[in-house]
Amino acid sequence: MKNETIQVRVTETRQLMEVVVFDKRPSSIQLVIGSGVHSVKCELTPTRNGLAYAGSVMGREVVYERSREQVEADIARLNPREFRR
Repeated sequence: MKNETIQVRVTETRQLMEVVVFDKRPSSIQLVIGSGVHSVKCELTPTRNGLAYAGSVMGREVVYERSREQVEADIARLNPREFRR
């Protein structure tokens, strides 16, 4: 099984990071940042306007720049039997 990876932006430095998705639901996305002993979990939740997901890890804000509808479509495309509206 291949791990799903996404790109998130660190808002302070505008740097893009490739991270592994631990769990993806329309209400939240759980990420694993780093690898091995130094990995950290982070939870992203939809922003108020629903155009992105945001969260913080070790005091830094990270943003996944996809809307809630786009994430729902991604989930439906990857797991058509598991996701139901």
